[in-house]
Amino acid sequence: MTAVVTGGASGIGEACVRRLAAEGHSVAILDMGVERGNDVVRDLTEAGHSAHMFACDVSDCSKMESLAEQIESELGPVEILIPAAGILENSGSVLDMDVEAHDRLWQVNYHGSLHTARAFGRTMMGRGRGSIVFIGSTNSFAPFPLPAYSPSKFAILRLMQMLAIEFGRKGVRVNGVAPTYTLTPALKARIESGERDLEVIKKSGAIDIVVEPRHVADAVHFLCSDQAAAITGVMLPVDAGWMAATLYRSYAGGVPWSDT
Repeated sequence: MTAVVTGGASGIGEACVRRLAAEGHSVAILDMGVERGNDVVRDLTEAGHSAHMFACDVSDCSKMESLAEQIESELGPVEILIPAAGILENSGSVLDMDVEAHDRLWQVNYHGSLHTARAFGRTMMGRGRGSIVFIGSTNSFAPFPLPAYSPSKFAILRLMQMLAIEFGRKGVRVNGVAPTYTLTPALKARIESGERDLEVIKKSGAIDIVVEPRHVADAVHFLCSDQAAAITGVMLPVDAGWMAATLYRSYAGGVPWSDT
């Protein structure tokens, strides 16, 4: 079974690639980071797995469609699709944001996810089987001062729900995962530069754990598996209880428990 992961050369995408490869899937990494992607392919190949790297800008609709045809021809039917390619941004206001950076983020995060789902979803529907898992965020459920990223993740939630309905009657399940702060290389870099505080992140959830890419990949794998055969249209939080804890702590009448 072939699994395609965009943004699979690093971070959450890479963790998904490694998790799916470990389960015996032939994995295709679609990413602009060719050198890093080739390193991942080399690691997996040396470990006896089937892995392939394809240079790809997910924001290019026509190239995504042609690449989907190429992968289907060279690797066989794609039954798992993880549109994980995405760009982060730092806190800012709508009025002061860099408009070009805003538009580029949307081209990758939202339009890239849309183009990917359309390109591979057609053949999945034609065969009557498959699973797509989008990478959402806690931003899919709540507003953050991230003027491009936060709305893009809400849009992915709605796209996922729509496609779950449109694709579902043709045998394709569509879900998503919604990670909180995840210890990816991008977040680590922000912690090291002082733009994020690891201690604040640790205390933000309901349980004392920092979410790592492998935790998200485990949830993705579950949603792709037969164990989730009756699950579609769901955006599953992988947030160490961040959403529950945030609402709980915000109660104006005071709370009986706090770690701050």
